[in-house]
Amino acid sequence: MDSSDKPGLLERLSSFLVREPEDLEQLMQLLHSAHQRKLLDADALGIIEGALTASEITVREVMVPRPLMEVVDVGDSIEEVVARVNTTAHSRFPVINGSRDNVVGILLSKDLLRVRPEDHFNLREWVRPAVFIPEFKRLDVLLREFRVSRNHMAIVIDEYAGIAGLITIEDVLEQIVGEIEDEYDFDEADDNVQLDPNGLYRVKAHTELADFNAAFGTSFSDDKCLTVGGLILHRLGRVPQFNETTVIDGLSFQVLRADSRRIYTLVVSRVPEASDAE
Repeated sequence: MDSSDKPGLLERLSSFLVREPEDLEQLMQLLHSAHQRKLLDADALGIIEGALTASEITVREVMVPRPLMEVVDVGDSIEEVVARVNTTAHSRFPVINGSRDNVVGILLSKDLLRVRPEDHFNLREWVRPAVFIPEFKRLDVLLREFRVSRNHMAIVIDEYAGIAGLITIEDVLEQIVGEIEDEYDFDEADDNVQLDPNGLYRVKAHTELADFNAAFGTSFSDDKCLTVGGLILHRLGRVPQFNETTVIDGLSFQVLRADSRRIYTLVVSRVPEASDAE
């Protein structure tokens, strides 16, 4: 066959797109076929997949659950608030009034830079309005609302109007483009295992089992998997859902952050009696 008879790029694209997909699954197949034909690179394919699946993921699946929210109380002193900011390095905090079920607004850490030593500090004066959203709102809808309102955090409520957790614009974007490392995330090299203020251990899923064993005094074998995330995947045989918990050899592993493809962060705690709930 003469080289002049070979179909050009436009012809190949046209023949590829003639097969109109009838549902999301077929569209995904076409996209993967385009990747195999080198019409899409791996990064572009991942972002397109993330954008398409965002319409099928709810806030509840990716939010930070209520017990793990980092909050400040409206009655806290400036010293207590600054200490919490320094400890967590977060840029936004839900402000509560005595209880996590009573969120009165949001504090931006940068606002504290305008507090003068001679001023009588009253946290109520620095609280910004909070946005409340239902836990079953779709991520694509929430992202659009974040863009329009320019909010970066929303408080999630359940069907009984109780506080279920919180979600940030970063949480939404990570479902589309993958994990975003920033000042909120603990350091990869030194702090793969970190004790948070609630007395729970946050563990990066890519923590090597040897390091995990050294931190928790366990003896998990790395014959079949090298990381903590791999251990969970091997035990379950699938990618766990957000907030899903499994118990292995006396340790409880709760999924704090994950998407349909991988686990990012786990909350690890000891259980009273060793069990293995797979």
